[in-house]
Parts: sequence; structure tokens; C-alpha cells
Amino acid sequence: MTTLKAQLQEDLTAAIRERDELRSSTIRLTLAAVTSEEVAGKEKRELSDAEVLKVLAREAKKRREAAEAFDNAGRTAQADRERAEGVVLGGYLPKQLTDEELVAIVAAAVAESGATGPQGMGAVMKLVKPQVDGLAEGGRVAAVVKAALS
Repeated sequence: MTTLKAQLQEDLTAAIRERDELRSSTIRLTLAAVTSEEVAGKEKRELSDAEVLKVLAREAKKRREAAEAFDNAGRTAQADRERAEGVVLGGYLPKQLTDEELVAIVAAAVAESGATGPQGMGAVMKLVKPQVDGLAEGGRVAAVVKAALS
């Protein structure tokens, strides 16, 4: 079992003991998503820590999007719950890059690739993606690259 998945299971047990409903339900849903990912495909497999992190990031993104949708619908209680679940999941994710750090990485990639216009976005993204994978959301990275090439 991967160390991150084991950590999630230990934290679930602790949350249940402490009767922390928010934390226990969030971790339980996340572990279900991890298990679902493990059995997807032709045969069952054990996810690596990197793959578990991707599942965690996807679940956190779902929470952010759901909170935004609930806000737009005027359902603030549900939006607050989604945000709280996102905070719980955020505790397992690596620290996200700041805007300044992301801009610096993109500027270095633009200089390295020699891209000058929007047609060079693919080349820049190819250089930036491995450096920011898991540390910045794809849409955010794309927006910074687009701004740098404009």
C-alpha cells in the first residue's frame, strides 16, 4: 500500500474516533475515488503516491467547482461545506506555486523555446508542464503562458 493511501486510512480512523463528521466523510469519499481508480481498466492495480496525488487534486478541483456552482445558485451552506472539504483535501496536496513563481517558470520556458506568439503555446506548455505538474492547476498555467505569449 502506498504511504499516502495508508496515511489517508489512518486519518480516516482518527477522524471517526474523534467524531469529526466533515473530515471523516471527506476522506471516505476520497478513498472511494482512489479505490475506483485502482479497479478502473482491465485489471486491479495499486496506485502510486503520484497517482493518489492526482486523484486528490481532482477531488479538490471538484470541490472548488461545486462550491462555485452552489454560490451561483445562492446555496451558501452547501458552498461552505464544499469549501471546507476542499480545505481538508488541501492538507494532503503539495503547496501550490505562487503567481510570481509560476510567471518565472513560464518566462524561462518562453526564453528557452524561443516562442513569440500564440502559435508557440504548445512548445512552451511542453517545457512548463513537467516543472509544475501537481504544483499548479492546468488552466492557471495555460492562462499565464497565454499572457506571456501575447
